[in-house]
Amino acid sequence: MTAPAAPFPDIQTRLDQMLAAPIAVADAVELAEQALRDGETVLEAWVTARGETPTDETVEGFRLLALHRQGAKGEPSFNACRETCRELVYLRNVVALYDDSAAEAEKHLRLQAMVLRHLALFVGGKMTESGLGDFCCSARPLHQPGAA
Repeated sequence: MTAPAAPFPDIQTRLDQMLAAPIAVADAVELAEQALRDGETVLEAWVTARGETPTDETVEGFRLLALHRQGAKGEPSFNACRETCRELVYLRNVVALYDDSAAEAEKHLRLQAMVLRHLALFVGGKMTESGLGDFCCSARPLHQPGAA
C-alpha cells in the first residue's frame, strides 16, 4: 500500500529545504513572511474548494487569520486549526520584531516551518476526509483504511 501524496507539494518541498539547511539571520524575516504566504495559500485552497472566493480582508492585520475565519464559517471542525494559524503569525512576529541571535532566529523559523507543515497536512486531510477535525483533529481516517 502506498502512502497518500503529501498535500501542497511545493510548500512541502520548501519546508523540507528550510528544515534541512542552516538559516541566515539576514534571511529570517523573508522566510517568516514566506511561511505566512504559504499558510495563506493553504487556506485559499480550502476556501476555493468550498466554492468561495478567498478574502483579501485582514483580521488583526493578517490575511491568514481572515482566511481562517472565512474557512471556518459553517464548518466548526475547521476551528481545529485556528491556533495553528495564530501560532504562524506569532512566530512571524517573533522573528520580525526581535533582534534574535542566529540560533534563536533559526529555532523560531524551524518551529514556524513545523507549524506550517501541520496546517498543510490538516487542511489537505480535511479536503480529502471531510470528518477530519471532528475529534481533536484526529488523522485516523487517513491512516487506517476502513476506519470510521
